[in-house]
Amino acid sequence: MSSSVLYDAPGPKARIRNRIYSIVGGLAVLGLIVFAVVRLNDKGQFAPEMWNIFNYAGVRTSIRDGVVTTLKVFAVAAVLSLVLGVLLAVGRLSDHKAVRWFATGFIELFRAVPLLITIYVLWVLFLTYRSDLGLSGDNTGFWALVIGLTVYNGSVQAEVLRAGINSVPRGQREAAYALGMRKTQVMMTVLVPQAVRAMLPTIISQLVVTLKDTSLGYVITYQELLFQLQQLAGNIVVNDDNPYVPVIIVGGAIYIAMCLALSALATWIERRGRRAKTGIRVADAGQPLAAADALDVVDHATVSAPDASTGKTN
Repeated sequence: MSSSVLYDAPGPKARIRNRIYSIVGGLAVLGLIVFAVVRLNDKGQFAPEMWNIFNYAGVRTSIRDGVVTTLKVFAVAAVLSLVLGVLLAVGRLSDHKAVRWFATGFIELFRAVPLLITIYVLWVLFLTYRSDLGLSGDNTGFWALVIGLTVYNGSVQAEVLRAGINSVPRGQREAAYALGMRKTQVMMTVLVPQAVRAMLPTIISQLVVTLKDTSLGYVITYQELLFQLQQLAGNIVVNDDNPYVPVIIVGGAIYIAMCLALSALATWIERRGRRAKTGIRVADAGQPLAAADALDVVDHATVSAPDASTGKTN
């Protein structure tokens, strides 16, 4: 009988008891779902008239505008958060103490503060100084949401990239310095590209979080998808009732579809990266190696060269 570090492996009676508990728990959850569906059906939430609202052009236009606005906010926030993440990661690894402290404080501050509070505070500030900043009513909510998403997700992406940079073998850095590269060149041409490739699944996962967090614009009345859905469900009346359940189901399906599309893109990029050609390119006779290939050669030499004292390979 195998055992685990955390707990002892269950015996025959315990396994039977666990199966009974699982079946009873599953039936209880299923019963609650059936009960909720029956009650909602009794209230007419699944009536054909409730779903017929999506045949109206105005409803489809509102949902389409909400999706476009959500994707616009996500696109801007995603790009800015990645740029900010690279800058903060490099700053946190800087040799200059003031730069390192500033980057660390920025990351820890905006990772600790709830994103909703950050967005709301920015929105109030932009409303207060809207004339000084030259912002209109629509731009106020847009930039409050974008900047809030940028500073939070940029701080998270910075830690992801920092972990990726630290995971690059030390021989890569030493070989780059041996070629006479400056620290900026080493960071931007050797370490950061490898860190991005190594941490790409985590980066894309955080981008999915960024896409879902665009729904927080609802709190500041920005007309993204969730706000549009709430307006539709609250203003449309069918059979003396609001179609909350159909709108929630359709909106949830749209959010799931967008997140799945982004996850599929991450999977495709990861598979493409695995199929990429790697290794040391053999130069033609009489032609020097490029800088990147020379770096690979130096790093390969640092890894495979035998130790003079022991005669063993490093």
